[in-house]
Amino acid sequence: MPDKTFNALVIREKNSGEFVRSVEERRLDDLPAGDVLIHVEYSSLNYKDALSANGNKGVTRKYPHTPGIDAAGIVEECETDAFAEGDHVIVHGYDLGMNTSGGFGEYIRVPSKWVVPLPAGLSTREAMCVGTAGFTAALSVSAIFDAGIHPPNSPVVVTGASGGVGCTAVRLLAMMDFEVTAATGKLNETDNLKAIGASTVIDRDSLIVDPERHLLKGMWAAGIDTLGGAYLDAILRGLELHGILAACGNAASPVLNTNVYPFILRGIRLQGIDSANTSIELRKAIWQRLGNEWKLSGLELFNRECTLPELNSHIEDMLGGAGRGRLIVRCGS
Repeated sequence: MPDKTFNALVIREKNSGEFVRSVEERRLDDLPAGDVLIHVEYSSLNYKDALSANGNKGVTRKYPHTPGIDAAGIVEECETDAFAEGDHVIVHGYDLGMNTSGGFGEYIRVPSKWVVPLPAGLSTREAMCVGTAGFTAALSVSAIFDAGIHPPNSPVVVTGASGGVGCTAVRLLAMMDFEVTAATGKLNETDNLKAIGASTVIDRDSLIVDPERHLLKGMWAAGIDTLGGAYLDAILRGLELHGILAACGNAASPVLNTNVYPFILRGIRLQGIDSANTSIELRKAIWQRLGNEWKLSGLELFNRECTLPELNSHIEDMLGGAGRGRLIVRCGS
Protein backbone atom coordinates (compact mmCIF):
# COMPACT_ATOMS: atom_id res chain seq x y z
CA MET A 1 0.00 0.00 0.00
CA PRO A 2 1.37 3.48 -0.82
CA ASP A 3 2.40 5.52 2.17
CA LYS A 4 -1.02 7.12 2.56
CA THR A 5 -1.84 9.75 5.14
CA PHE A 6 -4.41 9.65 7.90
CA ASN A 7 -5.59 11.75 10.84
CA ALA A 8 -4.63 11.05 14.44
CA LEU A 9 -4.66 12.80 17.79
CA VAL A 10 -1.00 13.41 18.62
CA ILE A 11 0.40 14.39 22.02
CA ARG A 12 3.67 16.31 21.87
CA GLU A 13 6.02 17.33 24.68
CA LYS A 14 7.47 20.82 24.66
CA ASN A 15 10.87 21.61 26.12
CA SER A 16 9.24 22.99 29.25
CA GLY A 17 7.60 19.66 30.03
CA GLU A 18 4.27 20.97 28.81
CA PHE A 19 2.18 18.61 26.68
CA VAL A 20 -0.01 19.74 23.80
CA ARG A 21 -2.66 17.82 21.86
CA SER A 22 -3.77 18.28 18.28
CA VAL A 23 -5.19 16.28 15.39
CA GLU A 24 -2.39 15.89 12.86
CA GLU A 25 -1.87 14.27 9.48
CA ARG A 26 0.28 11.18 9.86
CA ARG A 27 1.72 8.60 7.47
CA LEU A 28 1.50 4.84 7.63
CA ASP A 29 5.30 4.77 7.88
CA ASP A 30 4.92 6.57 11.23
CA LEU A 31 3.22 3.49 12.69
CA PRO A 32 5.22 0.86 14.59
CA ALA A 33 6.07 -2.58 13.27
CA GLY A 34 3.33 -5.21 13.27
CA ASP A 35 1.85 -7.80 10.95
CA VAL A 36 -1.72 -6.40 10.84
CA LEU A 37 -2.74 -2.98 9.52
CA ILE A 38 -6.23 -1.96 10.68
CA HIS A 39 -8.40 0.92 9.52
CA VAL A 40 -9.94 2.10 12.80
CA GLU A 41 -13.62 3.02 12.66
CA TYR A 42 -14.25 3.57 16.39
CA SER A 43 -12.33 3.86 19.62
CA SER A 44 -13.32 4.98 23.13
CA LEU A 45 -11.94 7.19 25.87
CA ASN A 46 -10.65 5.51 29.02
CA TYR A 47 -8.93 7.00 32.07
CA LYS A 48 -5.60 5.51 30.99
CA ASP A 49 -5.98 7.36 27.68
CA ALA A 50 -6.58 10.63 29.50
CA LEU A 51 -3.42 10.08 31.56
CA SER A 52 -1.40 9.35 28.45
CA ALA A 53 -2.85 12.43 26.75
CA ASN A 54 -1.75 14.51 29.74
CA GLY A 55 1.87 13.36 29.58
CA ASN A 56 1.83 10.73 32.32
CA LYS A 57 5.18 8.95 31.94
CA GLY A 58 3.92 6.05 34.03
CA VAL A 59 1.57 5.22 31.15
CA THR A 60 3.51 6.44 28.10
CA ARG A 61 7.28 6.69 28.17
CA LYS A 62 8.00 8.56 24.93
CA TYR A 63 6.29 11.33 22.99
CA PRO A 64 5.01 12.27 20.41
CA HIS A 65 2.34 9.64 20.88
CA THR A 66 -1.23 8.73 19.90
CA PRO A 67 -3.26 7.27 22.82
CA GLY A 68 -6.26 4.98 22.57
CA ILE A 69 -6.23 1.58 24.30
CA ASP A 70 -9.35 0.53 22.37
CA ALA A 71 -9.89 0.13 18.62
CA ALA A 72 -12.38 -1.58 16.34
CA GLY A 73 -12.18 -1.57 12.59
CA ILE A 74 -11.35 -3.40 9.37
CA VAL A 75 -8.19 -5.28 8.40
CA GLU A 76 -6.47 -3.69 5.38
CA GLU A 77 -3.31 -5.77 5.38
CA CYS A 78 -2.15 -8.91 7.20
CA GLU A 79 1.26 -10.50 6.68
CA THR A 80 0.11 -13.83 8.13
CA ASP A 81 -2.89 -16.08 7.51
CA ALA A 82 -4.44 -15.03 10.86
CA PHE A 83 -6.75 -12.48 9.20
CA ALA A 84 -7.91 -11.56 5.72
CA GLU A 85 -8.41 -8.15 4.16
CA GLY A 86 -11.88 -6.92 5.06
CA ASP A 87 -12.16 -8.80 8.38
CA HIS A 88 -13.80 -6.79 11.18
CA VAL A 89 -11.73 -6.93 14.35
CA ILE A 90 -11.21 -5.57 17.88
CA VAL A 91 -7.93 -4.65 19.58
CA HIS A 92 -7.62 -3.51 23.19
CA GLY A 93 -5.15 -3.73 26.02
CA TYR A 94 -1.64 -5.16 25.76
CA ASP A 95 0.52 -2.14 24.83
CA LEU A 96 -1.97 -0.46 22.47
CA GLY A 97 -2.27 3.27 23.19
CA MET A 98 0.38 3.11 25.90
CA ASN A 99 3.69 2.93 24.05
CA THR A 100 2.24 1.63 20.77
CA SER A 101 0.36 4.15 18.62
CA GLY A 102 -3.29 3.69 19.58
CA GLY A 103 -6.89 3.94 18.54
CA PHE A 104 -7.15 7.75 18.45
CA GLY A 105 -5.96 7.55 14.86
CA GLU A 106 -7.57 6.27 11.68
CA TYR A 107 -4.97 3.47 11.42
CA ILE A 108 -3.09 1.18 13.80
CA ARG A 109 -0.48 -1.49 13.10
CA VAL A 110 -0.19 -4.24 15.71
CA PRO A 111 0.87 -7.88 16.18
CA SER A 112 -1.82 -10.33 15.03
CA LYS A 113 -1.70 -12.03 18.45
CA TRP A 114 -3.37 -8.89 19.90
CA VAL A 115 -6.33 -9.02 17.52
CA VAL A 116 -9.78 -10.49 18.27
CA PRO A 117 -12.31 -11.22 15.51
CA LEU A 118 -15.43 -9.08 15.86
CA PRO A 119 -18.30 -11.34 17.02
CA ALA A 120 -21.09 -11.69 14.48
CA GLY A 121 -23.54 -10.13 16.94
CA LEU A 122 -21.69 -6.80 17.22
CA SER A 123 -20.89 -3.85 14.97
CA THR A 124 -17.59 -2.01 15.43
CA ARG A 125 -19.47 0.83 17.12
CA GLU A 126 -21.26 -1.55 19.48
CA ALA A 127 -17.91 -3.15 20.32
CA MET A 128 -16.54 0.23 21.36
CA CYS A 129 -19.67 0.93 23.41
CA VAL A 130 -18.32 -2.04 25.38
CA GLY A 131 -14.56 -1.44 24.96
CA THR A 132 -12.00 -2.07 27.67
CA ALA A 133 -14.41 -0.82 30.34
CA GLY A 134 -17.18 -3.22 29.37
CA PHE A 135 -14.71 -6.05 28.87
CA THR A 136 -13.39 -5.42 32.39
CA ALA A 137 -16.96 -5.44 33.73
CA ALA A 138 -17.61 -8.74 31.93
CA LEU A 139 -14.44 -10.28 33.39
CA SER A 140 -15.61 -9.19 36.84
CA VAL A 141 -19.06 -10.71 36.35
CA SER A 142 -17.44 -13.89 35.05
CA ALA A 143 -15.36 -14.09 38.24
CA ILE A 144 -18.55 -13.82 40.31
CA PHE A 145 -20.14 -16.69 38.37
CA ASP A 146 -16.96 -18.77 38.67
CA ALA A 147 -17.19 -18.36 42.46
CA GLY A 148 -20.59 -20.08 42.36
CA ILE A 149 -22.64 -16.94 43.03
CA HIS A 150 -25.82 -16.74 40.98
CA PRO A 151 -29.20 -14.98 41.28
CA PRO A 152 -31.60 -14.84 42.99
CA ASN A 153 -30.82 -13.91 46.62
CA SER A 154 -27.28 -12.80 45.72
CA PRO A 155 -27.07 -9.03 46.22
CA VAL A 156 -24.12 -7.35 44.50
CA VAL A 157 -22.61 -3.89 45.08
CA VAL A 158 -20.86 -1.96 42.30
CA THR A 159 -18.73 1.11 43.06
CA GLY A 160 -18.03 3.90 40.60
CA ALA A 161 -21.38 2.95 39.13
CA SER A 162 -21.74 5.97 36.85
CA GLY A 163 -18.34 5.38 35.23
CA GLY A 164 -17.57 3.23 32.21
CA VAL A 165 -16.83 -0.03 34.04
CA GLY A 166 -19.44 0.60 36.72
CA CYS A 167 -22.48 1.34 34.56
CA THR A 168 -21.67 -1.61 32.29
CA ALA A 169 -21.36 -3.91 35.30
CA VAL A 170 -24.67 -2.64 36.71
CA ARG A 171 -26.44 -3.29 33.41
CA LEU A 172 -24.89 -6.71 32.86
CA LEU A 173 -25.70 -7.89 36.39
CA ALA A 174 -29.26 -6.53 36.15
CA MET A 175 -29.80 -8.35 32.85
CA MET A 176 -28.89 -11.55 34.73
CA ASP A 177 -31.43 -10.78 37.48
CA PHE A 178 -28.96 -9.92 40.24
CA GLU A 179 -30.07 -7.42 42.86
CA VAL A 180 -27.62 -4.56 42.29
CA THR A 181 -26.67 -1.73 44.64
CA ALA A 182 -25.01 1.07 42.65
CA ALA A 183 -22.60 3.20 44.70
CA THR A 184 -21.69 6.49 43.06
CA GLY A 185 -20.30 9.92 43.80
CA LYS A 186 -22.77 11.37 41.27
CA LEU A 187 -26.22 10.99 42.82
CA ASN A 188 -27.63 13.10 40.00
CA GLU A 189 -27.28 9.89 37.96
CA THR A 190 -29.70 8.01 40.24
CA ASP A 191 -32.57 7.90 37.74
CA ASN A 192 -30.29 6.74 34.95
CA LEU A 193 -28.74 4.02 37.11
CA LYS A 194 -32.16 2.74 38.07
CA ALA A 195 -33.20 2.83 34.43
CA ILE A 196 -30.40 0.39 33.54
CA GLY A 197 -31.32 -1.96 36.37
CA ALA A 198 -29.89 -0.82 39.71
CA SER A 199 -32.21 -1.85 42.55
CA THR A 200 -30.71 0.73 44.92
CA VAL A 201 -28.47 3.75 44.40
CA ILE A 202 -26.34 5.00 47.30
CA ASP A 203 -23.73 7.68 47.89
CA ARG A 204 -20.38 5.90 47.66
CA ASP A 205 -19.18 7.56 50.89
CA SER A 206 -22.00 5.85 52.81
CA LEU A 207 -20.06 2.61 52.38
CA ILE A 208 -17.28 3.79 54.68
CA VAL A 209 -18.66 3.05 58.14
CA ASP A 210 -17.01 1.89 61.37
CA PRO A 211 -13.49 1.71 59.89
CA GLU A 212 -12.16 0.28 63.17
CA ARG A 213 -14.46 -2.77 63.04
CA HIS A 214 -12.87 -5.87 61.57
CA LEU A 215 -16.19 -7.15 60.22
CA LEU A 216 -19.45 -5.48 59.23
CA LYS A 217 -22.85 -7.05 58.84
CA GLY A 218 -22.82 -9.27 55.75
CA MET A 219 -24.76 -7.31 53.13
CA TRP A 220 -23.54 -8.54 49.74
CA ALA A 221 -22.77 -11.89 48.17
CA ALA A 222 -20.38 -10.15 45.78
CA GLY A 223 -18.96 -6.80 44.77
CA ILE A 224 -17.25 -5.12 41.84
CA ASP A 225 -14.98 -2.28 42.94
CA THR A 226 -13.47 0.36 40.66
CA LEU A 227 -12.32 2.73 43.42
CA GLY A 228 -9.86 0.95 45.72
CA GLY A 229 -8.76 2.37 49.07
CA ALA A 230 -11.27 2.64 51.89
CA TYR A 231 -14.15 1.61 49.59
CA LEU A 232 -12.49 -1.69 48.80
CA ASP A 233 -11.82 -2.31 52.50
CA ALA A 234 -15.42 -1.50 53.46
CA ILE A 235 -16.88 -3.94 50.93
CA LEU A 236 -14.49 -6.70 52.00
CA ARG A 237 -15.69 -6.29 55.59
CA GLY A 238 -19.33 -6.27 54.44
CA LEU A 239 -19.34 -9.40 52.28
CA GLU A 240 -21.44 -12.39 53.25
CA LEU A 241 -20.03 -15.86 53.94
CA HIS A 242 -17.95 -17.09 50.97
CA GLY A 243 -18.49 -13.86 49.08
CA ILE A 244 -16.23 -12.50 46.35
CA LEU A 245 -15.02 -9.03 45.49
CA ALA A 246 -13.65 -8.32 42.00
CA ALA A 247 -11.17 -5.42 42.23
CA CYS A 248 -10.63 -3.70 38.89
CA GLY A 249 -9.71 -0.07 39.57
CA ASN A 250 -8.11 2.52 41.82
CA ALA A 251 -10.00 5.71 40.96
CA ALA A 252 -10.03 6.73 44.65
CA SER A 253 -6.77 5.20 45.92
CA PRO A 254 -4.25 2.45 45.11
CA VAL A 255 -3.65 1.84 48.83
CA LEU A 256 -5.52 -0.92 50.67
CA ASN A 257 -5.54 -1.06 54.48
CA THR A 258 -7.63 -3.97 55.76
CA ASN A 259 -7.51 -7.00 58.06
CA VAL A 260 -7.58 -10.79 57.71
CA TYR A 261 -10.90 -11.52 59.45
CA PRO A 262 -13.14 -11.41 56.36
CA PHE A 263 -10.82 -13.98 54.81
CA ILE A 264 -10.39 -16.37 57.75
CA LEU A 265 -13.85 -16.07 59.35
CA ARG A 266 -16.06 -15.70 56.27
CA GLY A 267 -13.88 -17.33 53.64
CA ILE A 268 -14.28 -14.43 51.26
CA ARG A 269 -12.27 -14.06 48.06
CA LEU A 270 -10.55 -10.96 46.66
CA GLN A 271 -10.15 -11.41 42.91
CA GLY A 272 -7.96 -9.03 40.93
CA ILE A 273 -9.13 -8.20 37.40
CA ASP A 274 -6.41 -7.42 34.85
CA SER A 275 -8.01 -6.79 31.48
CA ALA A 276 -4.90 -5.44 29.73
CA ASN A 277 -2.98 -8.73 29.81
CA THR A 278 -5.84 -11.23 29.55
CA SER A 279 -4.93 -14.18 27.33
CA ILE A 280 -6.15 -14.05 23.76
CA GLU A 281 -8.17 -17.24 24.35
CA LEU A 282 -10.10 -15.70 27.24
CA ARG A 283 -10.55 -12.45 25.28
CA LYS A 284 -12.17 -14.32 22.43
CA ALA A 285 -14.44 -16.25 24.80
CA ILE A 286 -15.59 -13.11 26.67
CA TRP A 287 -16.19 -11.19 23.42
CA GLN A 288 -18.24 -14.06 22.03
CA ARG A 289 -20.45 -13.88 25.11
CA LEU A 290 -20.71 -10.09 24.78
CA GLY A 291 -21.86 -10.56 21.20
CA ASN A 292 -24.42 -13.20 22.13
CA GLU A 293 -25.98 -14.10 25.50
CA TRP A 294 -24.32 -11.15 27.27
CA LYS A 295 -25.04 -8.58 24.56
CA LEU A 296 -25.69 -5.31 26.37
CA SER A 297 -28.76 -3.19 25.88
CA GLY A 298 -30.10 -0.08 27.53
CA LEU A 299 -26.78 1.73 28.02
CA GLU A 300 -27.66 4.59 25.67
CA LEU A 301 -28.16 6.81 28.73
CA PHE A 302 -24.45 6.45 29.48
CA ASN A 303 -23.08 6.43 25.92
CA ARG A 304 -21.94 9.54 24.09
CA GLU A 305 -20.07 9.96 20.81
CA CYS A 306 -17.46 12.42 19.59
CA THR A 307 -15.01 12.87 16.73
CA LEU A 308 -11.21 13.08 16.96
CA PRO A 309 -11.22 16.92 16.91
CA GLU A 310 -13.74 16.96 19.77
CA LEU A 311 -11.71 14.66 22.02
CA ASN A 312 -9.63 17.32 23.77
CA SER A 313 -12.44 18.76 25.90
CA HIS A 314 -13.61 15.29 26.92
CA ILE A 315 -10.08 14.40 28.05
CA GLU A 316 -10.12 17.47 30.30
CA ASP A 317 -13.53 16.46 31.69
CA MET A 318 -12.28 12.98 32.54
CA LEU A 319 -9.12 14.26 34.23
CA GLY A 320 -11.27 16.71 36.22
CA GLY A 321 -13.61 13.97 37.45
CA ALA A 322 -16.53 15.14 35.32
CA GLY A 323 -16.56 12.15 32.97
CA ARG A 324 -19.50 9.75 32.95
CA GLY A 325 -20.34 6.49 31.24
CA ARG A 326 -18.75 5.64 27.92
CA LEU A 327 -17.41 8.11 25.34
CA ILE A 328 -17.28 6.53 21.88
CA VAL A 329 -14.78 8.09 19.47
CA ARG A 330 -15.63 8.06 15.76
CA CYS A 331 -12.26 8.02 14.06
CA GLY A 332 -13.30 8.17 10.40
CA SER A 333 -15.53 10.53 8.48
